[in-house]
Formats: sequence, structure tokens, C-alpha cells
Amino acid sequence: MSEGILLYAEVNKSGYVQPVFFELACAAQGLSGKLNEPVCALIICAAGYTETVKEGFEKCGFDKVYAVEDERLAEYNTDLYAKAAVDLIKEIEPSIILIGATNQGRDLAPRIASTLKTGLTADCTDLDINENGQLAATRPTFGGKLMATILCKTYPQMASVRPKVFKPLKEDVIKNTEIIYKKPDIDGIEKCVELLSFIKSVHDSVNELEYAQVVVAGGAGMKTANGFEMLEKLAELLNGKVGATRAAADMGIAARDKQIGQTGLTVSPKLYIACGISGSVQHIVGMCDSDKIIAINNDPDAPIFETCDIGYVGDVFEVVPALIKHCYP
Repeated sequence: MSEGILLYAEVNKSGYVQPVFFELACAAQGLSGKLNEPVCALIICAAGYTETVKEGFEKCGFDKVYAVEDERLAEYNTDLYAKAAVDLIKEIEPSIILIGATNQGRDLAPRIASTLKTGLTADCTDLDINENGQLAATRPTFGGKLMATILCKTYPQMASVRPKVFKPLKEDVIKNTEIIYKKPDIDGIEKCVELLSFIKSVHDSVNELEYAQVVVAGGAGMKTANGFEMLEKLAELLNGKVGATRAAADMGIAARDKQIGQTGLTVSPKLYIACGISGSVQHIVGMCDSDKIIAINNDPDAPIFETCDIGYVGDVFEVVPALIKHCYP
């Protein structure tokens, strides 16, 4: 049987390793303890980049880092990255592969799995090792109404994991990490898609919301876009960001990129204020790991009150203005 847990270190367009990689590093340490297997990383990037982030790998307890470097890999491309990843995986034969469920990860993971003819459990919210030493990957199913734990019958066992599901290591795990450089065999690989330019949207605040320490979220109970303008004021006073439920986004009163839940973002701020949110399971899976949850809803039987730390039964259009007034210096 193959050995080792391999994590994919995604380099984003800003030139940084995606934070979800460091969250997965924490989860991998727990899995490694149960399997007694090494934890390794795979980074695919431009020549010379790995050296700039070497210290980060050393502090996260990685035994080995496989760096596939080439100037042709400076920008993400499905065809080139999949070929580079599959070649490395076939060589080292890891037992488990973990990839962050980012836009890039959701594109790359199935390509790798299909090429290797192995299974892939996508968008996981929990990882464990069962009594038989298999990866037990948990994800929402049936529209988020159930949580299914899935086992992969083939090797390597693969899972993509949503950002913010795990917290990064609280303390450094220092190891004498070995960096192993690999030259990719990508000559003659035809690129089906080529990136011509990248223009960042002026409304792009996804990363800010995902990693905000305070989130003020609104649901269908906010009724109109004006209701969300009120939440923007409260969030600004608390140095936070505004999120929304799918229902609010479907109503057109909140931007789709602010959607939190099974089909949106996962957040885990220190403070989450749920305004006019009923509390469907689909939304709860995206914010249940928040340190403190405050819910405001005029329905005393709303499911959100089963999840929150503090619940206030009342009209959100009366409570939120009172909070805003209280927050003013």
C-alpha cells in the first residue's frame, strides 16, 4: 500500500500560497498521527518561487515539499498543472491527497482524480481516519440536509476541502523539511485554454469576507437592498464585512459573492451577527464554526436560535438601528 499524505499548495494570482493550504496542514497533522505517515506538500509554480515560501512549509510540520518549477507554470493552466501533478503523484504514490476547494482546486482535483482513475470526495467539511485506516471524508448532501461520510475504495484517496473548515496550527510544528525540486515533463502538452489577461473586479471582496473577524449577515428577512445598506453601516462600525444567505442573493437584495453557506463561502469569524436569517442547514454549514453567533429574528421558532450563542427575538429593523446608534462614539 502507498504511504504519505500529500497536500496541494496553491499559489494564487497575488503570488501567495492560498490560506486554505495552511488550514489543511493542521488537519493533516491529525491524520498523520493516526496513520503514522509523513506529511508532504506539492507546489507547482514558476522557477525560484518555492524558496520565497520555504519557511512557511518548515513551520507547518511538512516532512517533504515537492516543488515542480518551470516558467511555463507561472500562471495556472489546467492541462499543464494536471500533467505535472499526476506525474509527481505516480512517482511518490501517496495514500491521501488533499486539495483546497477553491476555484482552482475545484478545477484541478477532478482532472487529477479522473486521470488516476481514483475517487474524489469534493467540498468536504470534516476529515478523519476510520478503524480500517481509511480516509473518512464528510460533506453535505441532499441539498445540505444530511452530512455523508464517504470512503474511497481506490488509491490514492482524494478529497477537496472547503476553506475555513479547519483552523491553522496554533503553534509552529518545526521540522527539517526537505525540499525536492522536480522538472516537469510538459513539452508538447497542448493548452486548451490560455489566460490573456486578468482584471480584478472592483467589487471583489470574497477574500476579505472569508477572513473577516466580524461578519454581519442578512437573510430574506432584510426584505430589500436598503436593509443590507443598514447592515453595511453596522459592519463598518464593527470593522467587519457583510454576508448574505442564498435566499437574499436569490431575491436580488444582496450580491452573489457575499453568499455564505453550502453553495457559497465558509466563514469562521470571532463574531457572526445573523440578521433576519431563518437558519437553514444549507446556511449553517457555512458559518457554524464562528466563535460567537448572535441571531436577531422576529420568529421565536426560527432554527437559527438552535445554533446561536445569543438570540434576540425582535424586529431586525428596530434592533439593528439601535446597535448602530450604540456603536457611534
